[in-house]
Amino acid sequence: MSIAGIEGFVRDLAAASGEFILRYYRGNALGTEFKADETPVTAADRGAEEIMRRMIEQRFPDHGVLGEELGTVRADAEFVWILDPIDGTKSFLTGVPLFTTLIGLLHHGRPVLGCIHQPVLQQLMIGNGTTTTLNNAVVRVRPCSALSSATLLTTDPLHPAQYQDGAAFAQLAGAVRWCRTYGDGYGYLLVASGWADVMVDPVMKPWDLLPVVPVMQGAGAIITDWQGRPAGVMAAASCVTAGPVLHPEVIRRLNGGEA
Repeated sequence: MSIAGIEGFVRDLAAASGEFILRYYRGNALGTEFKADETPVTAADRGAEEIMRRMIEQRFPDHGVLGEELGTVRADAEFVWILDPIDGTKSFLTGVPLFTTLIGLLHHGRPVLGCIHQPVLQQLMIGNGTTTTLNNAVVRVRPCSALSSATLLTTDPLHPAQYQDGAAFAQLAGAVRWCRTYGDGYGYLLVASGWADVMVDPVMKPWDLLPVVPVMQGAGAIITDWQGRPAGVMAAASCVTAGPVLHPEVIRRLNGGEA
């Protein structure tokens, strides 16, 4: 099966889920609940994932699916879809249009296709590990070569100290030009399209991470876990991505290297 031939179906998944999510955006009937880890989930999260799973079952009944809200089926299939219907539910709940839908496809466990969709801003990014496009235009990371000129993004500035070396992160944040919390999936879109330079997440789940791996690679970025190990595996539980010049320095500093 051609991966290139599946990109049209990914666009269909993004369009259908986005249309559903927009019915709830800035609405009052969100049906918000809190999961065991205290993260929120809404009717929009659950409904969007249901729509995508139904479409996948109809088109590719032998494919597996791993979704944040509705679990896993056929995890050992040759092709497995990874779904995060709303990555950035806290942004969604506060009316901030920086949440995204993440869609990924694994082949024998390796991420081969990824999608970041922001339905409010009508931004659709698709990457296959070689090329990444934003609304059909090819994008690349920008050639930033010095931390002092870089924009660093992270989803929550409190999380590094909870899950990784907080002092090392603070040192890195102090070395860049700007540090901002335009995070979750949208942060990866910004780095891949050249509007920011570094995105770090100290803790991630497979549905947060695996869909963005082909996107970042296709845009020319290096993407690893916090310690610099490959990110495109199920065991990876954190993420650091940046252009090839900055990435080694970011990893060194996050792991206690001297300035």
